[in-house]
Amino acid sequence: MAKVLIIGAGGVGNVVVHKCAQLPQVFSEIVLASRTIKKCQDIAAGINRPITVEQVDADNVKQTVALIRKHKPKLVLNIALPYQDLPIMDACLEAGVDYLDTANYEPKDVAKFEYKWQWAYQDRYKAKGIMALLGSGFDPGVTNVFCAYAQKHYYDEIHYVDIVDCNAGDHGHPFATNFNPEINIREVTQKGKYWDSGKWVEIDPMSIRKDIDYPEVGPKASYLLYHEELESLVKNIKGLKRIRFWMTFGEQYLTHLRVLQNVGMTRIDPVEYEGHKIIPLQFLKAVLPDPGSLGVNYKGKTSIGVIFDGVKDGKQKKMMIYNVCDHAECYKETKAQAVSYTTGVPAMIGAKMILEGKWKGKGVFNMEQFDPDPFMADLNLYGLPWKIIDGKTIDK
Repeated sequence: MAKVLIIGAGGVGNVVVHKCAQLPQVFSEIVLASRTIKKCQDIAAGINRPITVEQVDADNVKQTVALIRKHKPKLVLNIALPYQDLPIMDACLEAGVDYLDTANYEPKDVAKFEYKWQWAYQDRYKAKGIMALLGSGFDPGVTNVFCAYAQKHYYDEIHYVDIVDCNAGDHGHPFATNFNPEINIREVTQKGKYWDSGKWVEIDPMSIRKDIDYPEVGPKASYLLYHEELESLVKNIKGLKRIRFWMTFGEQYLTHLRVLQNVGMTRIDPVEYEGHKIIPLQFLKAVLPDPGSLGVNYKGKTSIGVIFDGVKDGKQKKMMIYNVCDHAECYKETKAQAVSYTTGVPAMIGAKMILEGKWKGKGVFNMEQFDPDPFMADLNLYGLPWKIIDGKTIDK
């Protein structure tokens, strides 16, 4: 049906390519590009159909524009780093092609992510007649669609939302991150934040803990973080009074993280070392295991979902929509662990929605702004089946 350009050849990029390659009727041609072409070649070698590989510096708008014009894709899938969202959006704008990503922009010099920089493209994308779909991963992404689905089918008003993310897997390493270490550590060490009674409430990092009972996994210690989907859902969910995001962390991970913070290894400002400027967190990233390599011995499951409390036909209604994903099964299919898989599959489905014309528009959009039904159907078809528990609450 259409040619796509995928930028980014890490763990998630590998999954996206595998899943797109399984649907030649939708993704008739695939171009994979990265700063390191060897990564693209390695992924291509594991695919049972030919794909084109290219080298590109995604920070360089001119290079990306030239690549887009060379291949003329219908859609660009940005599976690179969040730092590169704006340059790739600029390139798509100049070349007049639709855009998709899995995580919102954050600047390199400040550990802060929010949608304002990307929402600012609304008028320019609309005038160009193209669309940008933001956050087509799992959280953000699938969790946004779960909210839209609940709002469409189960609620007149949703008053309370808790997004709950559990990785109960074991990769066998003393300390490793399940996605890019630099992005992961920046995310969990910044201040937490949630929406309550019409305003944002900011808290110290990891200062609120709650034991949450995750489906098919059991009770796990969970910590309140800020996550980008909260920002768009506050705008798009009717009747919302409070929304929070929770994620599990093991004691071993937290102990390592505290030590690394205490000795300055999570700093994102440059320090002088033997006549060179280095950023400690970037150095730490270089010595930690590559997230793409973790899948080999990964055991256990992820359990991620959204818990709702609201009103339907004048009566209170509580429920949960969730997915459970097995690390070992993901590795069998795509040579990737479940955290990469649960991000890569929704990126493919979001792209499929655009290419099939099921989701279309001019401007910049978040996932919950479109009809959730076809996306939810495809989750069941392509590896992320979901379930509903009636009466489920955050406390049991």
